Amino acid sequence: MPCTASSGACTEVESLAKASDLPLTLLVLTSPTQAMALAAPPDLSSSATPVQRVSRTYPRGLYIEPHEHDWGQVLYAMSGVMWVETPHQALIVPPQRAVWLPPGVTHGIRVVSDLEMRNIYLRPALAQTLEPTVQVFEVARLLRELIVNLVAEEDKESEYFGALVSLALLELKRARRSLLTVPMPDASDRRLMNICQAVMIEPSIGVPFEQHAEKAGASVRTLSRLFQSELGMGFAQWRRQVQLATAVAEIIQGVPISTIARSMGYSPSSFSDMFRRELGMAPSQYPLGEQAN
Repeated sequence: MPCTASSGACTEVESLAKASDLPLTLLVLTSPTQAMALAAPPDLSSSATPVQRVSRTYPRGLYIEPHEHDWGQVLYAMSGVMWVETPHQALIVPPQRAVWLPPGVTHGIRVVSDLEMRNIYLRPALAQTLEPTVQVFEVARLLRELIVNLVAEEDKESEYFGALVSLALLELKRARRSLLTVPMPDASDRRLMNICQAVMIEPSIGVPFEQHAEKAGASVRTLSRLFQSELGMGFAQWRRQVQLATAVAEIIQGVPISTIARSMGYSPSSFSDMFRRELGMAPSQYPLGEQAN
């Protein structure tokens, strides 16, 4: 189907479609830097195999609309960063992290940087052997190779494929859990959801609460009340959680602390003070602290 938008928008949509391996009809350009897409999972109607898998490449700025699957799902980011939004929390997923989504969990995906994904879908009976709640976990070297080979293996009937599935399940149960999560409101008040999503896109303290409130179409007083009643904390505290989760994801990727600080509107020293106050360690110590814990 030909694109019927302006030529510039058509070119942008076509570029995003090519970059994400998604059909043109699944993409909608919502701004010059944001596009929205429908989920494009593999065929989950067959019960002949306990596992389905898919490889996907998504460009920065893509938002995959909230959806759910009857199968359990492992979302693994080989490279790039994404936010996975569920009804009650948002989970930031940097490289070498993955998300476990039990069957029936509604989730949307917001791509922060160009994303190379390997996804595994587990039939409901198999998914029941894992935890019934959403989890973010670390992907160690063995689990990474298992996921990559599961997605690449062509013969799903082979003994090798069955061994990969069995060992991957064992490693998923043993994987170290991560805490890169932020509480999210439900969708009952779009004003609150809009401001939360805006902060996730731009967490800098350089954007004041009043500016966010104006764009959300509500007063500061109303939104302050909503943050307290729906999320149990004020706007500033909630934004700090987004900043910390985003900072940790960038630290894991090797982004310099000074670059992270300035992108969030802090000087390096004030950012380090905030990070240490909230997490009990300096940002430069975080990878070592995480491994030690």
